[in-house]
Amino acid sequence: MTRNYHRSRIDANQPAIVAIFRMKGWYVLHTHDLKNACDLMVVKDGRTIAIEIKDNDKPPSARELSEGEKKFRDNWTTNGGEWMLIECIEDVLKIAPLAHHNSGGRRSPE
Repeated sequence: MTRNYHRSRIDANQPAIVAIFRMKGWYVLHTHDLKNACDLMVVKDGRTIAIEIKDNDKPPSARELSEGEKKFRDNWTTNGGEWMLIECIEDVLKIAPLAHHNSGGRRSPE
């Protein structure tokens, strides 16, 4: 039986970003194969963050969110979810470890 699906491309920096999340104790779920969704869901100490990864080595025009990514971000944060744009390992290291975190629908700047 042949499967008819297309695996989504991942940004070149995604494996390193995933490795840092895991090293810092985050559980990482890959969601980049889902249409109009974020690239990762990460959770630690009761805090869940939807992560969109863009490669900061690419020009700004190549790092723009697609319409589907924008719609996901807006729906996720409107409903109280936390969303972050991660472009490099340093962005992961800046995430403050907060136990019992309630984001109130905040999102990182684009």
